[in-house]
Amino acid sequence: MAMDTSLTLHFLLPTLLFFSFSFFLLLKHKKPKSPPLPPGPTPWPLVGNLPHIFFNKPAFRWILALMKHMNTDIACIRLGRVPVIAVTCPDIAREFLRTHDAIFASRPRTMGTEYSGRGFINVTSSPLGEQWKKMRRVVASELMTRPRLNWLAPKRVEEADNFVRYLYEHCRRDGCGGAVVDVREAARQYSGNVIRKMMFNRRYFGLGRDDGGPGFEEIEHVEALFRVVSFEYSFAVADYLTWLRWLDLDGHEKEMKKAIGVVNKYHEPLIDERIRKWRWGSDGRVKKEPEDLLDLMILVEDADGKPLLTSEEIKALAADLIIATVDNPPNAAEWAIAEMLNQPHILQRAVEEIDRVVGKERLVQESDLPQLNYIKACAREAFRIHPVAPFNLPHMSTSDAIVAGYFIPKGSQVLLSRTGLGRNPKVWHNPLLFKPERHLTSESAQVELLEPNLRFISFSTGRRGCMGAPLGSTMTVMLLARLLQGFTWTVPEGKPPGIDLTESTNDLFLAKPLHAHASPRLPSHVYPAAP
Repeated sequence: MAMDTSLTLHFLLPTLLFFSFSFFLLLKHKKPKSPPLPPGPTPWPLVGNLPHIFFNKPAFRWILALMKHMNTDIACIRLGRVPVIAVTCPDIAREFLRTHDAIFASRPRTMGTEYSGRGFINVTSSPLGEQWKKMRRVVASELMTRPRLNWLAPKRVEEADNFVRYLYEHCRRDGCGGAVVDVREAARQYSGNVIRKMMFNRRYFGLGRDDGGPGFEEIEHVEALFRVVSFEYSFAVADYLTWLRWLDLDGHEKEMKKAIGVVNKYHEPLIDERIRKWRWGSDGRVKKEPEDLLDLMILVEDADGKPLLTSEEIKALAADLIIATVDNPPNAAEWAIAEMLNQPHILQRAVEEIDRVVGKERLVQESDLPQLNYIKACAREAFRIHPVAPFNLPHMSTSDAIVAGYFIPKGSQVLLSRTGLGRNPKVWHNPLLFKPERHLTSESAQVELLEPNLRFISFSTGRRGCMGAPLGSTMTVMLLARLLQGFTWTVPEGKPPGIDLTESTNDLFLAKPLHAHASPRLPSHVYPAAP
């Protein structure tokens, strides 16, 4: 009996070992190794790479320098426990926002967007969900449609005329030879005037100025809007270590509260009063026609004929649209003029196109813009080299994904580098050279400011793409065209030849606002007269 047991064990043991080893090989073959995370710096326990961000400001310059040092087009920087994925390659960017758009269609909740979105009820920065879908439907079907933009065109033209009149009066006041203009301030106030007119049907919050220029209120309003933009997504420590928010270690929350307080100070009384008039009929307004975007938001109804938007949602959406409109056009125009002053042949060609298409006996109108291909190419080139922000608004993944052969975990934040894409030497020849001709593919092809292939970012694409791209494009090209048509621009007398194109350390604006000499170049009767 003992011998039988010994023989049985002698036979079974090798058999068991054989099958165990075969099963192990089978499992190993069926379960391939998971793709790695994108390359990146070694994170610290608990805090990840937040110390690098905190002590290497601005964060965007550190991230791009790191990626260049690592020779990678995609990187993973861990901030707290959040993987932040930075991208500088158009092919990878398209994989995120086209192939896997549904997965990356949400937004992270940040301290800044909590303030600007009134608790995440707006459209631009709200996370994926029913609230975002509701607000997106309102914008797409009620506010930013082509008929609505056409309906609002007279307000935009009025402000473009006001802008030219203001610059003309400024030149005349300083003498017939022209005057030095702060192009940044003038362009930003143009954008502020346009969106205030479209939203509230008014140019000024206060009395304004007789020459069409901004008053204290308008200057404060626009400055606050730019502050809000800079702190919506600012790598605040509290966005990644929420239990430290009460300390406000980097001071971002204090700055954001101050800036959004200024915005609300001007917006809220107007919105509250308008809601009372429309919904309670305090002045019989319910019998009148809507005049602006605010009226449309108040009047939009649900399936039961009841107001669709609450007062809080109206305030959030109004601020959202104003903030999204005010920054891109003036930044592109300021950089384009600066680059043109350093390359006079580009400036001459742009002016010649306007004179050929429009002439000198009337001002450029929106109907002329489709024919101004070279002007649009100049604006497009400004967007490419000199974007208004280092990254696009972050996209957050709602599930695990494999992108460009790398594992992207659920909850990751994806940042497309605007400078990394637009200045990528693998995509653009001599990428730092301002060369509008690179966007002119043929004489018959229309130049568009939108770049769907993400070789640079003017207006984003995909589910979270900018629904106001047609408006932003129109405002940008109109601003640049009116500047070039109405005035001759030169470097101010007594200044070094050429414009210093150095970027600011902490952002992508010119380090010093562009001051250029402007002199009228059209007959005096063409310039708009004071109302």
